[in-house]
Amino acid sequence: MASSNNSKIISKASPHTIMKFKLVEEYIKAWAQKLMLNSSCYGLVFIDCMCNSGVYTYNGETVEGTPVRAAKALLDVAHTYPQKQVQIYLNDNSQEKVDELKKHLPVDEGNFKIIVTAKDRDELLETIGPQLYGRQHMHYFLFYDPYDASINWPVLIPFLRNWGEVMINHMVSDTIRAITQVRREATKEKYANTYLTDFEKLIPFGSEKKAYEERVEEIIQVLKGQRRYFVGAFPFYNTQNSQLYSLIHCTSNIEGFKLYKQVAWKTFGGKSSTKDTHGDQLQLTFDFNNDGFFAPATDESCFFVTDIAKYLQKSFVGQSNVPLDSLWRLLDYHPIFPSEGFRKEIRDELKNTYGATFSQIINPTTGKKQTVVSFLKGNMVYE
Repeated sequence: MASSNNSKIISKASPHTIMKFKLVEEYIKAWAQKLMLNSSCYGLVFIDCMCNSGVYTYNGETVEGTPVRAAKALLDVAHTYPQKQVQIYLNDNSQEKVDELKKHLPVDEGNFKIIVTAKDRDELLETIGPQLYGRQHMHYFLFYDPYDASINWPVLIPFLRNWGEVMINHMVSDTIRAITQVRREATKEKYANTYLTDFEKLIPFGSEKKAYEERVEEIIQVLKGQRRYFVGAFPFYNTQNSQLYSLIHCTSNIEGFKLYKQVAWKTFGGKSSTKDTHGDQLQLTFDFNNDGFFAPATDESCFFVTDIAKYLQKSFVGQSNVPLDSLWRLLDYHPIFPSEGFRKEIRDELKNTYGATFSQIINPTTGKKQTVVSFLKGNMVYE
């Protein structure tokens, strides 16, 4: 059930919500530009099937939400690539919110069109989903942002199995808050449908967020079909440092996966979540699991560049003349760590904390210079 805040025409936004808006906006900008440069992409389709009224308030100021930000960003893209189409589908089940949303959207132009509806989210997706099977040259992006832990997987299947991307807001806080106290059969059914598991089998998960998140990722990997698929999930915390949800990005394109990780870390200010670690990442500890180096402790709910360097050190410990590109390729496929956007910081951390050395050699195969890295075995002690 929607909260009292969400039932208002213009609701209040929290800092983590504004950060979510920013992450989606920044990814849409980067995603659209990358795709429009691809000659096989004839255009973009953006869908937000639970878009609210498009605007919020925060500290007395008006804040634009995802649909308005995405529409403005994609209008710029449409202007840049007038030969390609941009279509936007925006929907909310409240006619009053849709009427408010329309006040804040840009108007249609020749290659730019916005379709706004007030209907059930599943009804919209059931209409659009089948279109994907015959439109390989149109790239779809679906933003699926429910108010609670309610995911209708069947309507997502066409989006998971075709040329496009899906971003799901998994409201894990709803689940852990209510799972052990649920009495209504309708609510039990909601959780069973979200996790595609008998409700009784969910109860042992209790308040273990990781168990629910892993279950959602398992479902995505099953429903996406036979093709290779990449799933990146980043958690959002409130001002009390409680995790509320994860924003899960799904794509069959490694470049989209890499891009999402880079944009998320940039948006969060050089880390993997909105959690406030109170500077703990700066405190050095003796790491028995990392060949005896003094290194910052790892908080698996909020990684920093220091953790990326630690991962690379463990992966290549004691090896000499490792091609620098091998480091970035390893990070390409890491579920959280970005391979682009923080390369200088990663190199500095490897040198300063782990004594790694960088040099150039002539590649015997290509005859060209290449940068290589040599990693120490360990047992370093810093004064």
